Amino acid sequence: MIAALLCFVIGITDGDTIKARCGAPGAYQQVTVRLAAIDAPERRQPFGEVSRQHLAALCFNQPARITPRTKDRYGRMVADVSCRGRDAGADMVASGMAWVFERYATPSDSHLRVLQTDARAARAGLWADPAPIEPWAWRRGAHATDH
Repeated sequence: MIAALLCFVIGITDGDTIKARCGAPGAYQQVTVRLAAIDAPERRQPFGEVSRQHLAALCFNQPARITPRTKDRYGRMVADVSCRGRDAGADMVASGMAWVFERYATPSDSHLRVLQTDARAARAGLWADPAPIEPWAWRRGAHATDH
């Protein structure tokens, strides 16, 4: 188990990626962190900006507990992130601001699936759209054929 880092969130890229400053004063390291096991709408996608704003309301300019899991293909840290004592990934899924990213979810992420089912049933956030497009499909260009 990798030890958690105590950091300060200095930027919100989108609904599943933050920039944080970690380390001691005078020896800060800036890291880009992708929230583990979730995928939020892209910024130009429906609910993309709302998703980013939701994560910002929870984490921006806040201390964060970051527990690294791995690195992604872009070199970003993939981690569990907690702000204001709340699991940011779980909060994003529960509020309908992100999907569970099944491709990368682990058995320990099963609570996220329950939260997603509940958010979908409540038509929360992106689930208010009758046919929301998953970010991974959007990135492949699925949006080019809709409407």
